[in-house]
Amino acid sequence: MSAASPAAGPAPRISVVICVHTEDRWDDILAAVASVDGQSHPAHELLVVVDHHPALLARLREHFEGAHAGAPASRAPATPVRIMANSGPQGLSAGRNTGVAVAGGEIVAFLDDDAVAERDWLCHFAAAYADPAVMAVGGRTEPVWASGRRPAWFPEEFDWVVGCTYRGLPPGRVRVRNVLGGNASFRRVAFDLVGGFAVGIGRDAGRRPLGCEETELCIRISRSLPDAVLLIDDRSVIHHRVPAARERFGYFRSRAYAEGLSKALVTRSVGARDGLSAERRYTTRVLPVGVLRGVRDALLRRPGGAGRAGAIVAGVTAAAAGYAWGTARARRARRARANSSERGGVDRPADGTAAGAAPEREGAAV
Repeated sequence: MSAASPAAGPAPRISVVICVHTEDRWDDILAAVASVDGQSHPAHELLVVVDHHPALLARLREHFEGAHAGAPASRAPATPVRIMANSGPQGLSAGRNTGVAVAGGEIVAFLDDDAVAERDWLCHFAAAYADPAVMAVGGRTEPVWASGRRPAWFPEEFDWVVGCTYRGLPPGRVRVRNVLGGNASFRRVAFDLVGGFAVGIGRDAGRRPLGCEETELCIRISRSLPDAVLLIDDRSVIHHRVPAARERFGYFRSRAYAEGLSKALVTRSVGARDGLSAERRYTTRVLPVGVLRGVRDALLRRPGGAGRAGAIVAGVTAAAAGYAWGTARARRARRARANSSERGGVDRPADGTAAGAAPEREGAAV
């Protein structure tokens, strides 16, 4: 369903948040900052949130504060840059919430630290928010493969595995259930109304790479504001680096399994009807067509056809296994809490969230 473009209003101020966690991405971080600084719709401010890494925090502050204090002009961004520490628990969700809490713009946009935005990225976001009903706008994320090209076996239907837009999403500016977090924006007021990203779902350095915190947030927005419009505009483009380690089948399978675990957490919070609504269409329509396309390519002796078909089957199987395990674990946790309550014990689930509630809120993929 395409969204109509209303009459233009005052251009909104957009605060951009980039969450960072490792010095290994130093050059990527500087490239991401430079891409924000070069926007045709200038950002109101750029907030770089460092996830419990004191050395990186100090290095970034020295770099950017030094630039503004008289270092060569080529180093100094025109956009105001603020470097801050994640004020919550370790992990991407708390880092984003830290940025949201101090953002001064009416819109808060998020960019991955290993991605660069095209010049009109914020321009298209800003245009969509001329409609006051719009509460979130996402964009298109293109992979930049470390090897220089997509692995022949890697199906486009699973590009969400590497944080990118996948085959099956409709083109243009369209309404969606949820945006994808590495290339997304929200009205600041939405966070005031429904809270921040749920801690306990998203990524955390050193743990299995979970996700879906954007999905859970978007569902909460839609439930609290039934007239809210959430969009993806595929003209808002970023280019996301895919390191060599993520081009391997082992990562593909592990990430698909983690997605299943994440979906189990989301459905625990918002219910299966909303938590799996988009996934039903994806698994019953998009993926079967992908398998048939791969089989066809294999019969025509095109490179990677059989591998892509097999990878889709393997990815679905891994995600289903993760979902089943996550659901079973949640049921066991609920039984344990019930038994603890009967004995007068403390009613806390294993992941540290309040029993019977969504995961703690400080401040999709598919």
